[in-house]
Amino acid sequence: MSRTRRFTLFYKPYWRYLLADVILLTISFFVVLKWFPLSTQVPFTKYSHFALIFSAAWLIISYHAHRYVRVKQFKLDQSLTRLLGAAVVQFGVMLIYMYALYEERNFSIWVLLTIWLVMLIACTIYLIFSHAYRYATYAEPDIERAPEREAQHVLNPVKPITDERREEVKEFIVEAAGQEAFDYLDKNIPLISSNTVTLRTAEIYNIKKLKYYRFDTIVNFMPLNNIRGINQLFGLVNDKLPDDGIFVCCFEPKSTMKKKLLARYPKGINWIVYTASYLYKRVLPKLLMTSRLYFDITEGKNRVLSRAEVMGRLCYCGFEIVDEQKVGDLRYVIARRSFRPQTVQRRLYGMFVRLNRVGKDGKMFKVYKFRTMHPYSEYLQAYIYEKYSLREGSKFNHDIRINSVGRFMRKCFVDELPMIMNLMQGDMKLVGVRPISKQYYSLYSAELQEKRTHHMPGLLPPFYADMPKTLEEIEASEMRYLTMCEQKGTLITDFIYFWRIFYTIVFKHARSH
Repeated sequence: MSRTRRFTLFYKPYWRYLLADVILLTISFFVVLKWFPLSTQVPFTKYSHFALIFSAAWLIISYHAHRYVRVKQFKLDQSLTRLLGAAVVQFGVMLIYMYALYEERNFSIWVLLTIWLVMLIACTIYLIFSHAYRYATYAEPDIERAPEREAQHVLNPVKPITDERREEVKEFIVEAAGQEAFDYLDKNIPLISSNTVTLRTAEIYNIKKLKYYRFDTIVNFMPLNNIRGINQLFGLVNDKLPDDGIFVCCFEPKSTMKKKLLARYPKGINWIVYTASYLYKRVLPKLLMTSRLYFDITEGKNRVLSRAEVMGRLCYCGFEIVDEQKVGDLRYVIARRSFRPQTVQRRLYGMFVRLNRVGKDGKMFKVYKFRTMHPYSEYLQAYIYEKYSLREGSKFNHDIRINSVGRFMRKCFVDELPMIMNLMQGDMKLVGVRPISKQYYSLYSAELQEKRTHHMPGLLPPFYADMPKTLEEIEASEMRYLTMCEQKGTLITDFIYFWRIFYTIVFKHARSH
């Protein structure tokens, strides 16, 4: 059946492929007739008839060569064969037309050859790019997950473990992770138990083999740096564990890998090597067009992972962080199953980020910013809030989510430049209360929350007019601004605050926080 459908004479062409050829034909003729030396002052008028014949022949021959059949698989060799076949036949047809019917034989074969080559090169580039895009965006088959559980799953009672078995398990753990790691985990989880399984594997298949709800604690001593499909792994573990089950993983953090790499090479050269390594191991895996190629080449081994990214991935995949500890070069994370996530797909991260913020009338909208945080940091806010206290300016004392470049961008206000898009879209105004997340919004008093909903947030918040230090002072600062808006009007208030903010930023060197 498939073979008959593939070589059928008439079929419905895929409109995107057909449109791409029409565009490339137009560009090719424009380039040739505009920049190549011809014997006429009006090439577009003189050769328009030839261009129509050439284009019609190309589209008809390409159609019958099945170039407009939608390609769902990566068959670049087949597509190139069809392109070359259509090009050869079309070149022959145009030669016959020129010497048999076309009056302007002085048009010469070199003009036809030039147009034909330009068109062929353009189509080849498009073809390679389109296949590269399909390759890069190809979605791997989803891993079969357990159905949503309806009630609490109860494990089998813990069975006694013989001393011999206990020593075997301890020996395996010490050999796999070391005595210090064994001591840390033994104090915090039931490390040696009939309901605990300890593994050292990079293969997701070994997690799939575990029975559902058989163990209440799963420990994997293989560093996540050597595992491809971390989100899939976390999603499977989430399915295998009962409610409130414990999962332990480990990884070598980015900071440790950086120190080791800088210490390995002489000064000066070490930073060049580190920069190249950062671009290869940190940037390429996050970009749409290079991510899959990177993982196909490296198989996900020796990848760079930040502390914030790993814990953010865990929260994204339905876990909550219980504890974490650096042991040697590795950091161990103890997480508890909290909920079953709707999806555990791989996420790609570019230089821009869209964040949910509370706007006027309490409606949520997307605010645009340059990315200043590690991947998956947006899922880590609750953990950071619980673990670290707020410092001056309502920020955390030690916010591990912000990367090195992000700290620089925040000091120079660069991270907030894309918010101009929100200004143009009408979601924000120039001066106004800072757009904040639901989490921060819930920390405010009910009165301030209600006042905030009557006003649009702004690019320049009243924070920069008086530089409050604590959350209470920030609330008081915003309350003063909103009260003035109600008494004197928004336009006058914003004008007054704009110059106050300008003075604070320019002369007092206030910075983004």
